[in-house]
Amino acid sequence: MNRVRRSLAALGPSLALVAMTACQHPFDPKVYESNPENLYATSLKLFNGHHYDDAAKGFELLTHDLPARDPMLPLSYYYLGQSQDKNGDHLLAAQSFTRVSESFPDDSLAPTALLAGGRAYSKMWRKPELDPTYGKSAENTLESLVELYPDSHLVPQAKALLATLDNMFAVKDLEVGEHYLRRGAYDSAIIYLKDVIRLHPEATATKTAYLKLLDAYRAIKYTDDAKDLCTQALKAYPNDKEVRQQCGSASSAEASTPRT
Repeated sequence: MNRVRRSLAALGPSLALVAMTACQHPFDPKVYESNPENLYATSLKLFNGHHYDDAAKGFELLTHDLPARDPMLPLSYYYLGQSQDKNGDHLLAAQSFTRVSESFPDDSLAPTALLAGGRAYSKMWRKPELDPTYGKSAENTLESLVELYPDSHLVPQAKALLATLDNMFAVKDLEVGEHYLRRGAYDSAIIYLKDVIRLHPEATATKTAYLKLLDAYRAIKYTDDAKDLCTQALKAYPNDKEVRQQCGSASSAEASTPRT
């Protein structure tokens, strides 16, 4: 062994590291199959050492082999999700995290796993213009945390991420409404812009939806609707300069005329 070490040292630091790595055997979790405690400890050590591929192998085997009531099982699902998430496998991670709350709802780890699952799903919906399927999955997962564990200290974090997702949903509909508005397809624009206001009243993008909807009403001379919308907008944003500029005189200066 001493001769091997001296030979590696002679190769220099870089080549020695390559040679040492080549001498190591690939991690095989089945070697520990008869000793789940040892496999868990080894997998956790691999995870803490940033060897996420190997850690995932170990924790995945544990999720298959451990008895349903074993206290290491929810932990194994959780760390399997963490390992997958670190590897960029966000969908697999989210599924592993949600298994904790589904199978062990009374476990103290369940709220933590739900928050991690919501974050994993949200990582797969980065831009509003993309398919929002994973965004809805993230929203559902985080809402489960808020509803099932209202006293959890993680609820504020879940609500903050829910607010971010809500604004992304609002932006998605707003962009479609603006697209139709630019094309002069006012009826279609109105549908989407009204949905933003109705479905996402707290979103940052909703103020813009009010103003764009006002543009659509005025373009087709829906004066009564414009006046009603301004009343609603001024109530929602009483101190907003842009809203007051657009609506300040709407109720008095625009004559009420029937829709065409």
